[in-house]
This record gives sequence, C-alpha cells and structure tokens, in this order.
Amino acid sequence: MKELVLDIAKALVDNPDEVVVVETKEKDEIILKLTVSPDDMGKVIGKQGRIAKAIRTVIKSAANREKVKVSLEIV
Repeated sequence: MKELVLDIAKALVDNPDEVVVVETKEKDEIILKLTVSPDDMGKVIGKQGRIAKAIRTVIKSAANREKVKVSLEIV
C-alpha cells in the first residue's frame, strides 16, 4: 500500500523528492500519512478534494483485495 501511494503522489507533484509516506498500524487498520511539499499540497488534494478522494478510492480497492482496512491522511 505504501508503495502505491508513493507512486501516485510522485506522479502528481513537481517535487517528487519531498514525498514521504509513513505507515502505521492501529488495531486492525493500516494508516498511511502522506506528506508533500507545501507548494504541491493543492495538486495532491485537487479542487474540492477530488484527487484526494480518487487516491483513497484506489487504495481502498487495493486493500479490499488483500482483506485489509486502510485509511489515508494527507498532512
């Protein structure tokens, strides 16, 4: 999951070297925290959060295959 988020985020931003994904586990859920450059924050979130929602949809569908619960936080 972490690699999937990294690949998607790096493709969207102007500064791919500043993309960081931290994976933590709480109970039965994997939490992914995505951090990007402040200049690229709008590119990851998108207008009215459309891109962020699309990223979450892709991650959740991949998580369903593996029977895991995943959430994405954009920090």
